[in-house]
Amino acid sequence: MSSPRALVVVGHGMVGHRFCEALWERDRGRTWRVVVFGEEPRAAYDRVGLTQFFAHRDASRLGLATPELYQQWGMDLCLGERVTRIDRVRQRVETDKGRTVPWDVLVLATGSFPFVPPVAGTELTGVFLYRTIDDLERILAYGERCRRAVVIGGGLLGLEAAKAVYDLGLETHVVEAAPRLMPRQLDEAGARLLQEKIEALGVHVHLGKSTQAIIGSSEVAGVRFRDGSEIAAEMVLFSCGIRPRDELARAAGLAVGPQGGVIVDNSLRTSDPRVYAIGEVALHGGKIYGLVAPGYEMAEVVAANLCGEAREFAGGPLATKLKLLGVDVASFGEIDLEGGTARSVVYEDPFAGIYRKLLFDRQGKRLLGGILVGDTSDYNTLVALTRSNVELPASPGVLVRGLAAAPSPSAPASIASSLGEAATVCSCHSVTKGRITAAIREHQLRELSELKRHTRAGTGCGGCTPMLQQILDAELAAAGQTTRKQLCEHFPYSRQELLHIVKVKGYRRFEELLRSH
Repeated sequence: MSSPRALVVVGHGMVGHRFCEALWERDRGRTWRVVVFGEEPRAAYDRVGLTQFFAHRDASRLGLATPELYQQWGMDLCLGERVTRIDRVRQRVETDKGRTVPWDVLVLATGSFPFVPPVAGTELTGVFLYRTIDDLERILAYGERCRRAVVIGGGLLGLEAAKAVYDLGLETHVVEAAPRLMPRQLDEAGARLLQEKIEALGVHVHLGKSTQAIIGSSEVAGVRFRDGSEIAAEMVLFSCGIRPRDELARAAGLAVGPQGGVIVDNSLRTSDPRVYAIGEVALHGGKIYGLVAPGYEMAEVVAANLCGEAREFAGGPLATKLKLLGVDVASFGEIDLEGGTARSVVYEDPFAGIYRKLLFDRQGKRLLGGILVGDTSDYNTLVALTRSNVELPASPGVLVRGLAAAPSPSAPASIASSLGEAATVCSCHSVTKGRITAAIREHQLRELSELKRHTRAGTGCGGCTPMLQQILDAELAAAGQTTRKQLCEHFPYSRQELLHIVKVKGYRRFEELLRSH
């Protein structure tokens, strides 16, 4: 048996960790001897959930990995150590601690850095980025002496940062150069509803504002805009986009795009076939994917290829679901196709604060994308339908109103059964329906908890759990086994039983149901 080959991973964020996890699941140390470098002193943690840190202030609760886990995997995890040079001729990397480590294959998962526009005053005390736990700890400490904060950027990252300073009790201002919030993910109507909900909390939104300078002598005193107006503030957070961290690749002579990003093919190989790039540093098909799900999918593809499987990255899912300042917001698929290639169906309830817009092909047979504000309960189902090349099992009108309002209780189950085997059910861990059904059959699974353990589906955000249950029920029924009809794993009643409880027994509160049983 040949000795393991040397594999070096540069970057230990969410995507770098997911790659190591996926490689371990397949290889178990038989083929690859892995060394992982992370320049932060912490093991990989959940950057998507950074705002939760302001509630509990416990960095360990965001952790995705530990050094002990990597010891169990037989991988060398080098934290607080930055790779400073890639030597492609000698096939080794050099670090800021003076070490050189050889590699047969190199995986770049260096991620991105926050974009700071070229304005005066960014060096003043009180200016912060919103990217790491260290950033958040500095914001917490400095926030104790502030009353007002300005967040530059009204996209996903900007609204996350706004939630952070809002939770500190500071008067919060959000500044966006575009004419609406989240201009890449929402249309005008959806952004307007989001703005109304945010402003109802007391957050001030300033649209169409271009920042000219951060004003103050040594500390931040406010922000000046190009139209001459100003906002007084003691703190400024920049959260207005990202740029790929491709400086190592550039210096090593790897091909990069004109706007940045390491160019990769469908196998995620760079211009050097011994070097791969995944996550926010990779430029695939002219796109940089700034979301976690495509990065995870890239990690799975490279891990599979390094273990002898033939996998390609066909383009990442353009989908995201977040709770921004208490407002549920989601966007997925293609949302700018109206006209000759698509038709949209809109449902809006301004009193309930709900806006849903779905785009279909001209025949209304396939879902192409959508925008959800105020109600994202069907997000995972709709995303799965978008990625599955099958005819819709329900009409556009049913889908846009929401599956909870579907005239038939079996509508959600029929949607789950119509999905192709290649459809992604769990976006967090890139788990397909085919992988789920195979696990059910191979391991003879009967419980949802067992299915989650074997596939990891449903162990991220949990949004795909109802669909997992539907797929499990369908598989058990096809095998002639009895299935549970309960609404979910935590609620021991079926839809029909709940209807009986409400209509016949007259219960209106969950506490009444608990007391009666």
